[in-house]
Parts: sequence; C-alpha cells; structure tokens
Amino acid sequence: MTETPIREDGAPWRNFHGRRHGKKLRQGQAEHLETTLQPLRPPRVGWDENPDREPIDLAALFGDPPGAPRPVWLEVGFGGGEHMLAQAEADPGLGLLGCEPFVNGVAMCVADLARRGLSNVRIHPGDARDLMDVLPAGSIARAFVLYPDPWPKARHHKRRFINPEGLDALARVMAPGAELRVATDIEDYVRHSLAQVRAHPAFDWLAERPADWREPWEGWSRTRYEAKAVREGRTPHYLRFRRL
Repeated sequence: MTETPIREDGAPWRNFHGRRHGKKLRQGQAEHLETTLQPLRPPRVGWDENPDREPIDLAALFGDPPGAPRPVWLEVGFGGGEHMLAQAEADPGLGLLGCEPFVNGVAMCVADLARRGLSNVRIHPGDARDLMDVLPAGSIARAFVLYPDPWPKARHHKRRFINPEGLDALARVMAPGAELRVATDIEDYVRHSLAQVRAHPAFDWLAERPADWREPWEGWSRTRYEAKAVREGRTPHYLRFRRL
C-alpha cells in the first residue's frame, strides 16, 4: 500500500493536477448544476462533513431497500458522461456512480441526463479519491478509467491515475471478481497501465489474444475523446483486469 502525507486536520495531502473549469457555462448548463446535480451528489464525501470517513450508504443513495443496494459501477473521470449515461440507459437496474472534477464536463453530463430522464446515475463533481475514501469496501461491481489524462512527460507520470495510490483505492472498493476496464489511445499509457496493474497483487490482466485489447468490450459506447483520437489517427486500446 502507498502512503499519503497527512495534513494537520487529518485529511490526506492530495495535490490535484488538471483543469477544474473551462469556458463560461451557458445559462442552461449553470442552472442544471444548481438544480439537476444537487440531488444526485453522494452525501458526506467532503472531509469537513465526514472527517472520520464513515462509509456512505449506497442502497440509500440509489433509493434501494436498506442493506440491499443494486450492482454499482464506478466511472473515474467521466468527461462529458457519454459512456456512463449509455450504460445507465442500457440497464436501468444498475447504479452508475461517476466522478469528474471538470465543471464543464459535469454540466454537459447533467444536462444530457435530464434530457434522457435517467434516474440511476449519481455524480461526485470532484476528486475520485475523496469519493473512494467513503465507498464501502467491496461495493463496486465494475470500474472504468476511460481516456484519462496521459501526462505524457516522464516527470509527470506520477500524476497518472493508474498508479499505486489509485490502484490501492480501487482494490479496496471493488468486489472480488469485479472488472477494472481502462481505455486509452496513448500507447505509452497502455504500457504504463500494464506495468502498474500487473505489478499490483490485487489485479489480473484478462487478455488472451490481441483482439482482447484491440477491440472494445461488449456494450462499449464511444466517448467524444475516443472520437477525437480516431479522427486524429490514434488507435484506441481496451484493457480489462479482474479484482482477485
């Protein structure tokens, strides 16, 4: 397990790298953040409201009977939400839990969610690490890390999500047998991910033949980042790992 420095208030000292805001939101998007988003946010994620990091109740979060939550899938960094909302629409019996710190992406997602009328999506508009702190152990049936920021410079590789800290957190919240699915168009990130995940004792790579990383898995829904990558001539890769 990796060790994270602790601040004086007991919270981990976590640097955040990346954008939180882009261009000015349209009025409708800003209104969705004030209305549509609020009832979808998991409670007690922040350190100020939950300093003891007590686990949140996923059954209550999705309106299920006490102690009987539906299967929950986690998407770390959902971008504009295209993949997450497609999964939610395809199987209303699932719970989709997404994290995204980029406000413009969150605004795009909640506007599309409202248009589709989906009720099985919950959104944490912030750092995925804070949410994973308060997820019950073994509560996630599937996790996705799709087109993460590649941080291409070697000195920035420690900022990548697929690193020991992120993998430790995923290993804690994922159920035995759950799948971690990673998609990227950056070949160096493929090599990095394979090295990091295969070195971690909690995960096993599921590929048996080249098509297993060259072709998308069943039920894949293309994101806008993948569409851009294909337009620009880059090749998507799809990695599947099992939580041991």
